[in-house]
Amino acid sequence: MATNPVSGIRYFFKGIPMIFSEDVRKYVVIPLIINLILFSAAIYLLVTQYGNLISWLTPDIPDWMPDFVSRILEWFIGLLWFLFAAVVLIILFFGFTIIANIVGAPFNAFLSSAVEYKLTGKRPIDPRTSLIKITFESIGGELAKLVYLVIWAIPLTIISFIPVINAISPILWAFFSAWMLALQYVDYPLGNRGYSFSKIRYSLSNKKLLALGFGGSATVATMIPIANFLVMPVSVAGATIMAVESFADGDDSATADKTMKDNQQPLIER
Repeated sequence: MATNPVSGIRYFFKGIPMIFSEDVRKYVVIPLIINLILFSAAIYLLVTQYGNLISWLTPDIPDWMPDFVSRILEWFIGLLWFLFAAVVLIILFFGFTIIANIVGAPFNAFLSSAVEYKLTGKRPIDPRTSLIKITFESIGGELAKLVYLVIWAIPLTIISFIPVINAISPILWAFFSAWMLALQYVDYPLGNRGYSFSKIRYSLSNKKLLALGFGGSATVATMIPIANFLVMPVSVAGATIMAVESFADGDDSATADKTMKDNQQPLIER
């Protein structure tokens, strides 16, 4: 069983033909519309407000400053501009991706179920199940992911504004985005199997390189105009294929349960 980043990238691309296959493509329409609306809003916001934001973040050089100091400051401000640009782009597109997935969660659950049925002949969700029921069941998981996102985003944002250290903030954000998107999309097939958010995190943490390869592909695709409209359904389909082929239905869950129970035992009993 391959667990390297290249395999993760392959799983992402396997999702592309899957969303156009028979019995699956009908579940793609609503997630696609949601992505289209939200990413159009993100692009509009970027085009109209990005320049103002960067100008506000980068100070003007005083006229009384000596020339050699001005040149050094211009170089430093240029570097800051690049760093701010990278961070703003990641936050903007990543934020809209999270919102799109929260809104599209119940529809993505049905899409993932359809992909798994096509692959295995087993349907985790009955297509006759009420959308309202699935929506309410999805709320807890989406809130858990949102809290997890905020907990990690706060220190990363602080690092982004600390001189010298902030040079590595775009790299940290890129890895975090890859991890969060892998977590987001694998949640659909594993959530359909009844995995809790903690179990999903544990299962994915055992295959970090696979997850980063998959999530990294989704992150890059999210930043490509036009292609980003298809990222959500493609990622859901690719993550479902990855879950079917790389995550044992019973083994990971049982191992996760045992590990979490062990971690809850008093230290003297371990």
